[in-house]
Amino acid sequence: MTPRPSVFLVGAGYIGLNVLDQLLAAEYPVTVLTRHAEQASALESRGVRTILGSLSDVELLTAQVAKHTITINTASCDDLPSVQAILTGIRQRVAADTPAIYIHTSGTGALEDGASGMYKSDKIYHDNVPEDIEALPSTSLHRHVDIPIAQAVREFGDRAKIAVILPPFVYGFNPVHKRHSIALPVLIRFALKHGFAGYVGEGLNTWSLVHVMDLGRAYLTLLAYVEKSSPAVFLENPYFFAENGSEASMFDVAKHVSQVLHEAGKLESPEAHKFVESDYDDVFGPFTERGFGCNSRSRSVRLQELGWKTTEKDIWTSLKEDDAPAILRD
Repeated sequence: MTPRPSVFLVGAGYIGLNVLDQLLAAEYPVTVLTRHAEQASALESRGVRTILGSLSDVELLTAQVAKHTITINTASCDDLPSVQAILTGIRQRVAADTPAIYIHTSGTGALEDGASGMYKSDKIYHDNVPEDIEALPSTSLHRHVDIPIAQAVREFGDRAKIAVILPPFVYGFNPVHKRHSIALPVLIRFALKHGFAGYVGEGLNTWSLVHVMDLGRAYLTLLAYVEKSSPAVFLENPYFFAENGSEASMFDVAKHVSQVLHEAGKLESPEAHKFVESDYDDVFGPFTERGFGCNSRSRSVRLQELGWKTTEKDIWTSLKEDDAPAILRD
């Protein structure tokens, strides 16, 4: 069997660790950027090479990208300097005429529509319609990073392969890693502090969903496709959504959080309530209305055509059986 090409994984966090599981199972040699010596030791015990550093270490990022055939970024989707450093490393590989693959993690927050929780949008984005994604405003979430990546795709042409994966609302708790998602823990901790789970506006805005372990497998489906495909595929369309076919309004999310915590004896009432502006500091700060109140409806046509299947628990089962109990234990 031909040895797998080397992978540089940027971001061994909630999503990244699930991607790492899949890479190791597929016998890729992996180097991981981590900020913590303790995590580095744990990763090295699994046969992973580690580099101590952070996203601010741009020269380190560039040097490591230049050394590896594949770079997968599951760290911040909003940190432009680190992405520019990664692209500089890809540029060095291109100049040296060596293979270069980059899979970047963005997010479907880019589909934001300013709904402020007041309606469910009829607009559903499909990843086999790239012109709809390219038409998103430059002021939308994550676009200040996604647009330079799209420009790099055109710059490199057939000399590199770059794909962008856009996860939706990610939930789920992997007991091996003991890492929490973002939105559900914030809502649960807010509810424990304030006595209710909340939503923006009327909570009608709706998001597509995916379990983090299904998402980890999506990266490997995508990577296998990138490795065997022509760069022309990604010149035409670098975007891949990764949702599991289900959606939820933010009112329903808040309602289920309230019910689960009420059943656990942590809330007096199972009712959810609208946030007032003074609540935002304990949710997502000034980002609350914009991000937590928008619609983000996507369809992962391309990954499903490649054979990616979602098999993990739905959000409500996961919330009740895994996410909430883990947070309450903490």
